[in-house]
Amino acid sequence: MTNQTFDLIIRGGTVYDGSGGEPFVGDVAVDGDLVAVIGTSADAQAGTVIGATGLAVAPGFINMLSHSYFSILQDPRSLGELKQGVTTQIFGEGNSMGPLTDEMHNRMRENQVEPKVEASWKSLAEYLAHAESFGVSQNVASYIGATTLRMYAVGLDDRPATDAELDVMRGLVRDEMSAGALGIGSSLIYPPAFFASTEELIELCKAAAPYRGKYISHMRNEGNELLEGIEELIRIGREGGVPAEVYHLKAGGQANWSKMEQAIDMIESARSAGERVTADMYTYTAGATGLSNAIPPWFHDGGPRELLKRLEDDGVRKEIRKAIEETDDGWENLYKGAGGGEGVLILGVRKEENRKYQGKTLAQIAEMEGADEIDALMDLVVRDRSRVDTAYFMMSETNVKRQVALPWMSFGSDAQSIAAEGAFLNRSTHPRAYGNFARLLGKYVRDEQALTLAEAIRKLTRLPADNLELDHRGRVEEGYFADLVIFDPETIKDHATFEEPHQYSIGVRDVIVNGQVALRDGEHTGVFPGRALYGPGKG
Repeated sequence: MTNQTFDLIIRGGTVYDGSGGEPFVGDVAVDGDLVAVIGTSADAQAGTVIGATGLAVAPGFINMLSHSYFSILQDPRSLGELKQGVTTQIFGEGNSMGPLTDEMHNRMRENQVEPKVEASWKSLAEYLAHAESFGVSQNVASYIGATTLRMYAVGLDDRPATDAELDVMRGLVRDEMSAGALGIGSSLIYPPAFFASTEELIELCKAAAPYRGKYISHMRNEGNELLEGIEELIRIGREGGVPAEVYHLKAGGQANWSKMEQAIDMIESARSAGERVTADMYTYTAGATGLSNAIPPWFHDGGPRELLKRLEDDGVRKEIRKAIEETDDGWENLYKGAGGGEGVLILGVRKEENRKYQGKTLAQIAEMEGADEIDALMDLVVRDRSRVDTAYFMMSETNVKRQVALPWMSFGSDAQSIAAEGAFLNRSTHPRAYGNFARLLGKYVRDEQALTLAEAIRKLTRLPADNLELDHRGRVEEGYFADLVIFDPETIKDHATFEEPHQYSIGVRDVIVNGQVALRDGEHTGVFPGRALYGPGKG
C-alpha cells in the first residue's frame, strides 16, 4: 500500500474473509466499488479512513429469504437489516414482483398496506431496475415466483395447468431468466401454489436450467409430511436439472421434532450422491404466515374472495372446522402444529378496529370474544378481510441449535426489513425482522458456541453467494465488490422480542455497500448504494 491513495481504508480490523478460515489483523483498502488491496501499510492514504481495531471486518451478510420488496421502497434505509450487517436481500418465495398481468398488477396495488407504493413495473426485471434507480441501501436479487407464474397463466383455481398454460409459463421463465432472475422459487403450502403438481414445477425448472437457474422452496409440508416434502424437493431439482434449496428448514409440530435428524440425513445423503441440495433457516422457534393459512388449501379455491364467501356460509364453516379439528393428511395443519390457540400469536391486521388483537394469542382472542378458538380464527379473517399476519410456535430449540451448525445451512429472515418508527409501528411483526442475523452471531456463536464465528460468517456470506453464483460477492478478497460489515463480536445481540418486536439489534457499527458507507457509527449516512444483482443467465 506504500504511497498509494484509495477511496476508503478500513484499518486494523480482524478480517474474516468469508472462507471460514482463521481471521487475520490487517487493513482493507477500497477503490470505487471494489476491494483493491488487503494488507497493512501506514503510508497508504484514503479519502475516508475507518479504524476497526478490536472489531470484526467481514463480507456483508446475505439474507436468503427477504420480503422487503415493498418496504425498501417505503423506507429505503432498510434499518432493521442494515443494522445487522445485511448488504444483499434475496426475494421470491413463491411470489415475485413479476411477471404480472393487468389483473395481478391491480390486485397487488389493492393488497398493499400503508404507506402504499406506486407499482409501475410489470416484469420482475423491471422491478429490480426500479429498486436500483429509486435508491436503496442494499443489493437486491430475486427468484421468479412459481405462484406468480401460475396466477399469470392459470389463475387462482384448483386444477392442473393445461399444456398451453405450461407453455406460457415456460416462456415467462425464459424471459425473466435471460433478464437476470436467479431461478424458480415456490411456496407449496399456500394456495394457489398448493394446486401445482410436482411435474409442473419440474417443467418450470427445466426452462430455467439452461440459464444456470436454481430451485428454492417452502416445501409442500414441514410437519407430518416433512420427509415427503424433502423427497419432492430433491426430485424436482434432479429432474429439473437445477440445484435445490429448502427455504427455512424446520420440523413443525412437537410430534415431528424427532424427524429432523432423518431430514438432515436425507439431505446429506443426496449431497453425497452428487445432488446439489442446500437449505437456509431463521433462528427462532416460531414461524410466521397468515391466520388464513390455518384453513385447508382446498377452501381457498378461486382465491381470497371465494374463501371469504365460504367463511360466511354456516354449512361450509362446519366443514372447515371439521377439517381443522380432524385432518392433517395432505396439508399442513398449522393450528394443530402450534398445539392450538395458545401457540398462535396475532402479529398484524389490516383494519384499525382489529388492532386490539395484535400481540394476543388466538386463545386470548377467543376468550375476549366469548367464542371457540376455531370460530375466533374464522371470524377474525372475515372481519379483517385479509390473511392476518400470525406467528405459529411450532419448532424445537434443540433442532434450531443443531441446524445452525450444519455446513450447508445459510440464513434468511423470512421478513421485511422495516424501521422502528412511523407507520411500521402500526403493526406488530416477528422479531426476526430485526434480529435474525444478530441472534446467530450473539446467541448461537458467542453465548452458546454452537459454531465458530468464522464458520458463521462463511454461512452468511460466501456460502449463499456461491450457491447463487452472485458475481464477485461474499468475500473480502481483492477484486471483489466492497460489501463489508464492521461489528463487535463481544456485543452483537438481538433485542427484538415477540412482546416488543420493534427493537434494533446492536453491535454492528459500520456497513459498506458497493464501496460506499451506508451505516456509520450505527447511523444511516443518507446514501443509497444498493444495486440490482443478477443470476448467471443474464444476457
